[in-house]
Amino acid sequence: MTGRGRNDRTLAVVYDQGAASAGEIGVGLGDLGRLVFLVPDTVHVAKLRPVLEELGQVVPLSGDDADRELVRDIAPSALLTYSEPMLRKTADLAAAVGLPFHSVETARILTDKVRQRRLLREAGVDNVRTHPLSHPAQWPQARQAVGLPAVIKPVRGAASRNTHAVTDDAEAEALLPEIFAAVHREPGETGPLLIVEEMLQGRPSLPYGDYASVESLCSPDGVTHLALSGKLPLLMPFRESGRFWPTHLAADEQHAILDLVSRALKALDVRYGLTHTELKLTRNGPRIIEVNGRLGGHVNGLARTACGTDLVRLAALHALGETSEPPVLRPDLVHFQHHGLAPTEPCVLEAVHGAKELRQLPGIGGYRTFTRIGEQLPGGVLTHEMDVIWGTGDSHDAMTHTLERALRTLSYDFRFASEVRRVSAATLRDSGLTGTSPTGDPVL
Repeated sequence: MTGRGRNDRTLAVVYDQGAASAGEIGVGLGDLGRLVFLVPDTVHVAKLRPVLEELGQVVPLSGDDADRELVRDIAPSALLTYSEPMLRKTADLAAAVGLPFHSVETARILTDKVRQRRLLREAGVDNVRTHPLSHPAQWPQARQAVGLPAVIKPVRGAASRNTHAVTDDAEAEALLPEIFAAVHREPGETGPLLIVEEMLQGRPSLPYGDYASVESLCSPDGVTHLALSGKLPLLMPFRESGRFWPTHLAADEQHAILDLVSRALKALDVRYGLTHTELKLTRNGPRIIEVNGRLGGHVNGLARTACGTDLVRLAALHALGETSEPPVLRPDLVHFQHHGLAPTEPCVLEAVHGAKELRQLPGIGGYRTFTRIGEQLPGGVLTHEMDVIWGTGDSHDAMTHTLERALRTLSYDFRFASEVRRVSAATLRDSGLTGTSPTGDPVL
């Protein structure tokens, strides 16, 4: 560590649910300075407050202009966030105390899908057809502008919350009142709540996903792409099941992806910090899904196990101005993470079977559950991760074989409205891939 010691400087983290857990922040930042967590009044913060208080000082945010004076009084040496919902707030506070972060304008662009798409289109980076929606009655105009199939999603959002694919007018008209009822504006927000986008059609890619993501480090000196993640297949409609390093993609396609991301970051005027860009792999080349102004979810865990690099710490060092040669995040083995995603039908998790046997399988590095026995699972299209399996393979084929064996070993008991049903992790995954399970049962 360079610069002032722990007792001489303060790191302020604007904290809420996001891409880094409280534990990851404590491990990554604990020796860099005194930690202060600036927190909103949310259910997640209330649940994690005892953990946060063990790691540092917890300071509530009021949500108004008084927060700027509060941060001036704290006088942090660095200010950052790993939480998508807190990007705009962090940008505002950083501007108030003159610390590096996304500008207020850039943070708004990175969290507003309508503005982001418009800027990418105007810069000639990616011309995805889109149309904003402020009311369900505007669907005919959106349908005419975008066509079908289409994707309806919130202008601000993450984890596929309230994101739906529609293939006909009747489906859209039935869904829109429900989506509008579930999406709410932030205080002081104006403008459309939803955006309709053309559905980007991925090329056939199984057993891998038809999309990719890129982690980048931006500074006034330019952009460094840290890693390009290969993906496990999406589950319907847009739920992410996992990732792996290094990617399986050919060198020319990797080059095309990184070039597209560089041009997108330039078009959006992103000059600072870690970014996470998601791309669809189509027959005609990569297309931008979205650009996010923070670390990707679960990517830090993959970076630590695969390369021994802590990206949560890297973001803090960057915020402190302690720059060094960016790490090379390309491991010799294929490292993967797989998330078991909750059924789309509401249910209760009654039991998990096979965890001990799974952990003993060759190539499996570990298994961790995020869901308690007896917990109510809400259903719907939100990406609700029940657990994570991680491991390695000598090749991408070996990774696939190891994962398939693991998913056949693990199973869950779910209590649905009418019955308790045991479902293997492989069947749960396959039902989301195909729309029906291998036995013809409905999607779970």
